[in-house]
Amino acid sequence: MELRHLRYFVTLAEELHFARAAERLNIAPPTLTVQIQEIERTLSARLFVRTKRSVTLTPAGEIFLAEARNVLEQYARAESAGRRAGRGEIGRVEIGYVGSAAYAGVLQDQTSRFRLSWPGVHLDAREFPMDELPGLVADGHVDIGFVRLPMVLPRELKVHVLLRDYFCLALPGGHPEAGETRPLRPALLAGEALIAPEQQAGTYEVARRGRFAPRIVSSPGSLLAVLTQVSLGTGISVIPGIVRDIMHMPNVVFRPVAGEPIPSEVAAVFRAAESAPTVKTLIRQIVQSPAIELDAGDR
Repeated sequence: MELRHLRYFVTLAEELHFARAAERLNIAPPTLTVQIQEIERTLSARLFVRTKRSVTLTPAGEIFLAEARNVLEQYARAESAGRRAGRGEIGRVEIGYVGSAAYAGVLQDQTSRFRLSWPGVHLDAREFPMDELPGLVADGHVDIGFVRLPMVLPRELKVHVLLRDYFCLALPGGHPEAGETRPLRPALLAGEALIAPEQQAGTYEVARRGRFAPRIVSSPGSLLAVLTQVSLGTGISVIPGIVRDIMHMPNVVFRPVAGEPIPSEVAAVFRAAESAPTVKTLIRQIVQSPAIELDAGDR
């Protein structure tokens, strides 16, 4: 039995008149008669009582009508869901992010805008270690990753920069340079104990400019853990400048780095050959978003 049989039956049950039902279905009345007979043979049950003057449903027909309507309604819902999923209007997107992308606000901006436009799509966002996230995106475990550049990315990924930031220094309150306001020259940091965040590019660039080998004493992971170590006097750290605007911790002061600003960008990474319509819809929003430019003057 096919869906068309159910449609024929339901239409006749609503009209209780073969000619009117056939007209609604755009078929000839004899064709409708044959189709109804096929259904009854398949079910081994009479669904209609026919006389020269009337057509009525049998008790079996009443029961079958309720079920047939349920099937047609369920099919209509499934068909609609399939079409909407094909257009990227419903579905699920797995988002991965590193902590500093959340601190920068670009993650929140992109997800809130997307939810307003596509409320039928579920966004599942989780934090991942920075060194693992690109591989998870490339392997398909995560659909879109929000990372902090620079970093090495698999060849199959594309990247779109959403925010341009600059590294700064976090020092314990008791550090000899903590009370100064001028930019701190990298050469003065030789021999300092360094607390390395997940994104260590800034740390190594400061060491390169100061012409010293970095003495990394701790790599605690998240920026909150990094600043906690700084506040305890364990060492200093080279961190994204945006952090100084949104995280305040006792016994931590921030200083700009002297010389050319050291860039650090927040970007979205995604598969170049993405095929899922829902994911492509979010990617399209992301690549249409211009990068936010932060002022490097006080970083």
